[in-house]
Amino acid sequence: MRALNSAFLLGLILATPAMAAEEPDLIFRKSTVFKLLTPNDKLATYAIDDPLIEGVGCWYTVPERGGLSGALGVAEEVSDVSLACRQYGPIRFKERSEQGDVVFRERRSLIFKKMQIVRGCDAKRNVLVYMVYSDRLVEGSPKNSTSTVPLQPWGTSGEAAKCSDWIRG
Repeated sequence: MRALNSAFLLGLILATPAMAAEEPDLIFRKSTVFKLLTPNDKLATYAIDDPLIEGVGCWYTVPERGGLSGALGVAEEVSDVSLACRQYGPIRFKERSEQGDVVFRERRSLIFKKMQIVRGCDAKRNVLVYMVYSDRLVEGSPKNSTSTVPLQPWGTSGEAAKCSDWIRG
């Protein structure tokens, strides 16, 4: 009985939506596969701002399954995700973080799969490095995408911030 209760509790924890700094902004969707009586399969492009670094945003595109399972929200989404991150204003670090800290996390199936965007610092080149990947409770996915943001002065702000001063590890 105790094992059953533990398994049920673990299921509830895994089913709880992951906490994110904020919800991503949907930029647009494009249908890729027509379905006659149910929603089409689509590619959706979203934008997020880095919650700890002002002036940096990431845009990612994910496939969204249509059909009956997609309409009911129970389809397991594939692991294909593309990523592009850019500086769009003056960069200001809000607090220190660690290499590989999660910037954004989103469930990609009812329970077991999630997509994550993580951040690191290439101190030698003074570049922020973002990676998106998906993982599963039992078996992860090698599919991933990487994007970089070279830290540059913005306008007349003078010298660029050093990521090594803010990201440890």
